[in-house]
Amino acid sequence: MQHGRAAGRGLLFLKRRQWEMAVFKAAVIGASGYTGAELLRILWGHPEIEVSLATANQYACQPIGSLYPSLAMQYPQSFVPFEPGLLDECDIAFCGLPHGESMQVVSAAARAGKKVVDLSADFRLTAEEYLHWYGTEHSSPDLLSEAVYGIPELHREEISTASIVANPGCYPTAALLGLAPLASRGLIQGAVIVDAKSGVSGAGRKATAGTHYTQVADGMTPYAVAVHRHTPEMTSELAGLAGAALDVVFTPHLAPMNRGILATMYVTVDRSFSYDEVRALYESAYAVEPFVHVLARGSFPQTKAVQGSNNCHIAVEPAGTDGMMIVMSAIDNLVKGASGQAVQNANIVLGLEEPAGLLAPGLFP
Repeated sequence: MQHGRAAGRGLLFLKRRQWEMAVFKAAVIGASGYTGAELLRILWGHPEIEVSLATANQYACQPIGSLYPSLAMQYPQSFVPFEPGLLDECDIAFCGLPHGESMQVVSAAARAGKKVVDLSADFRLTAEEYLHWYGTEHSSPDLLSEAVYGIPELHREEISTASIVANPGCYPTAALLGLAPLASRGLIQGAVIVDAKSGVSGAGRKATAGTHYTQVADGMTPYAVAVHRHTPEMTSELAGLAGAALDVVFTPHLAPMNRGILATMYVTVDRSFSYDEVRALYESAYAVEPFVHVLARGSFPQTKAVQGSNNCHIAVEPAGTDGMMIVMSAIDNLVKGASGQAVQNANIVLGLEEPAGLLAPGLFP
């Protein structure tokens, strides 16, 4: 019993110390989903951001630990229903609501002068693209021009002054980090082929027939072939980097694992560039980035190596065909592909050290 009391006092000390050090208060709106829970996990260890509000209308008044036992000791409080007035006490809001629902909350928060990081797709596209890909009219099209697409490695300066950060999709994060060095130099010729595999958590917490254990275990399947909603994010960003439109052929696959994305991209590169020059380009592009690591030649990304971390591992290899390169990247879809990147964006917006709260290595094995 003495040991148990000592452990309890230690936990209370850690909480008290975290609160004493915290500078900014954060609201996690839609905290019952996987990305919301991951935000709670990451922000618990953040030295300067404290979660002061976790909302979930469906689970309102239920203890956070009843839904996520892994967070029970860190968050003994209950979920609360969302009300706009609750944001008055927060410095920044993370919105983890589904597409179509998020825009209402993000708009209310932004118009109230709050900084917002939105993890849905509601502020990633133009109003026309959003209607085409999501089948819904955007309720706040006037705010879309204020939103910055939140890949820090590509848009750090714009993010620093943004009122709304549109946190990217998980597949585009993996693909764009892999392709950005080539696209930004205008070296990609012809279509880009993106073949990517994702863990089941990428489909969200709500169970469906397609994500049922017996449906997913011991097999792999493509889905949303040629019509996946993350495609316009890739095409738009690549066009912006390259200064010209690039065709993207994207095929996602559901893999029998909880977390992770492994993306393999096939691109034809300007033949005047040798493989050694391409490698040097990647190493230079990411030399000072805290979360992107270019692997040595002959080493390939593993989803296990980045699990639980905000890291992205990248490899580039010649395809054996003149001018073609194979680019591979691995991320944790819930961290660098969602909540970790959201915290990275929040750090930039709030003027904090960008890696704050995010430097933990991956979990292996």
